[in-house]
Amino acid sequence: MTDNNEIKIFAGSSGEKFTEKICNYLNIKPGKSEVINFTEGNIMVRSNETVRDKDVYLVQSIGLRPNNEFTEILFWMDAFKRASAQSVTAIIPFFSYAQGDKKDEPRVSIRGRVCAESIELAGADRVITMDLHSPQIQGFFKKPVDHLYAMPILCEYFKNNYDLSNTVVVSPDAGFAKEARRYSAYLNRPVAIGDKRRLYHDENAEILEIIGDVKGRDALIFDDFSISGGTLVDLAKSLKNRGANKVFAGLSHILLNDKGVNRIENSPIEKVVSTDSVNNNLVTDSERIKLVSVAPLFAETIYRVHNGFSVSSLFEGVPEKVLKSSNI
Repeated sequence: MTDNNEIKIFAGSSGEKFTEKICNYLNIKPGKSEVINFTEGNIMVRSNETVRDKDVYLVQSIGLRPNNEFTEILFWMDAFKRASAQSVTAIIPFFSYAQGDKKDEPRVSIRGRVCAESIELAGADRVITMDLHSPQIQGFFKKPVDHLYAMPILCEYFKNNYDLSNTVVVSPDAGFAKEARRYSAYLNRPVAIGDKRRLYHDENAEILEIIGDVKGRDALIFDDFSISGGTLVDLAKSLKNRGANKVFAGLSHILLNDKGVNRIENSPIEKVVSTDSVNNNLVTDSERIKLVSVAPLFAETIYRVHNGFSVSSLFEGVPEKVLKSSNI
């Protein structure tokens, strides 16, 4: 797609597969690099090719090993800056610490802000990410942030593979209701909202009520991520108890552990569709879980940013060539 030899795309330890897909879309080769993990736990990163006066892009999700993956991003930013890169962009498909977006109880850190400031201080000139837990986290950064959405990719998958004529879009809680309405508008379907309560800092929540008409309809739950699958499964059971027919789910990010995968496989949910923003090998063999790739969406964004084109049109819809490359 581009023959500009000034662009260099490198993979962090959690971004190798994602980087390969990006580079395939752009028809370029990934940068040569390595991550060394020492026995005492220290990490060292190294570029094995020159980046002097190059525009560098580092692909690394903060996902299943958030502390290591976040620390690695800081080392990469510093390494590229010290190697005289012209610019350094952090490609963070999933930004785990975005969940820590506020001080909602005494004596706690606003973790998302700390991480954002650290990434910038280490040398990032720009950040490209997707479906932050709260959109206002963009304001934690002083440098430009391109905030992409998985919504068009997920919606197009369901439109292409299922009959949605008798479907209601369901938000798992009031906090996600605004996003759920965007999904419902894209699909031109009604919306219902789950009333969820979480009492403790764990992965268990209680579904209290369903606001909206779901009886006799298929239900399509959308959420930004799932770790244990507990909310999805409990919501699916509540929907079935209230007369819903088939239940499906769409997730921007999937961090399910073994127990979570088993919970999904033994639940009323027909299919969970998510993106490959996190390299989670635990979900790839499950017949109930389908992954669609957002690497082409990130690749198209990189191409446009690198060549000075607008990326705003990608926030609501994506080009056909991206959809064709996304395993839809």
